[in-house]
Amino acid sequence: MNPDLSHLQPYPFERLAKLFDGIAPPQTLNEISLSIGEPKHPTPAFITEEVITHLHGLSRYPLTRGSPELRQAISEWLTARFSLAAGILDPEQQVLPVNGTREALFAFAQCIIDRTVAPVVLMPNPFYQIYEGAALLAGAEPWFLNTTRKTGFRPDFESVPESTWSRCQLVYICTPGNPTGAVMSCAKLQHLIELADRYDFVIASDECYSEIYLDESSPPCGLLQAASEMGRNDFSRCMVFHSLSKRSNAPGLRSGFVAGDADLVRGFLRYRTYHGCAMPPATQAASIRAWQDENHVIENRKLYREKLSAVHGILASVLDVQLPDAGFYLWPQTPVVGEEFARDLLAQQNVIVLPGSYLSRTAAGINPGQDYVRMALVAPLEDCVEAAERIKSFISTA
Repeated sequence: MNPDLSHLQPYPFERLAKLFDGIAPPQTLNEISLSIGEPKHPTPAFITEEVITHLHGLSRYPLTRGSPELRQAISEWLTARFSLAAGILDPEQQVLPVNGTREALFAFAQCIIDRTVAPVVLMPNPFYQIYEGAALLAGAEPWFLNTTRKTGFRPDFESVPESTWSRCQLVYICTPGNPTGAVMSCAKLQHLIELADRYDFVIASDECYSEIYLDESSPPCGLLQAASEMGRNDFSRCMVFHSLSKRSNAPGLRSGFVAGDADLVRGFLRYRTYHGCAMPPATQAASIRAWQDENHVIENRKLYREKLSAVHGILASVLDVQLPDAGFYLWPQTPVVGEEFARDLLAQQNVIVLPGSYLSRTAAGINPGQDYVRMALVAPLEDCVEAAERIKSFISTA
């Protein structure tokens, strides 16, 4: 067995099951789960129908690089969404479909890390656990950037010592952030690009929440957009990761893409050719339609906006909680340690939330998630409101 497997920590939901072992919630209350960030809005019918229509394509091996039509649809979406100049993103050289961002974010580190020189991979803290696992199994040392209220829940790159930058090969960022919802500005992304030039590392920008934001007139900046505004139209050292899971409520489709630096895409394509993970033809056909349609995405944002507003309005009087810049999570600070809050909330109100410490690690003497919980507002509006009322009652009677 790969000895690095022993370094992997239990997944957050494995820890949550252990935390809840032996708890008997009140049977008079139905369970409401706010713990898992799995979209529950219906997948648009036209996406489903496109899958069904193209199931006849199963008699052929799909190409790892995807169809030209899919790469073109992705390129056109990126260009329109992030205000790129027409024609600067080459769908043949700078776009690669993937089976969801989870596998791509993990595989990317395996592809680019040189484990012979004591590599370091930087990542936000708290974070999506795939970043840490990818670093460990690539033979690298994870280095955690605490994102706290003091830093605006964004990475503070100035806090990284020179000795760490000198070993850094890869930086994972997540904007909008999971779990905080914080968005990195174009200026901050451009500063990170300048650091990448100075210290010779690659940026992997996880942007899978980029299409869920509160202000319809102010979509979050993306890494390719930031690079383009600097005049770096080759997107050197930059790779973005996008998915249809959250944007289009299609987590079961397992469809996303990476895009950016042509050299990085070329190397990643070679890796994935050996990895054997081509996207099925029916998935590609449905993905083309999804990337070409914005109406369902606008409606999706509206539904999340309603839930965030309603739940925040109920909880703001009893919890230290702010509306996020983007995404569908609330990240409230709890009056007790997050684990205790989550356990007692289930026992008394049959509502499930995720302790923030399960999404973070102790670094620089603190665990930045210890006194927080993550609430994923993915359930129907009425369930989210009912959960919020129960949480308010739980806190008020504590």
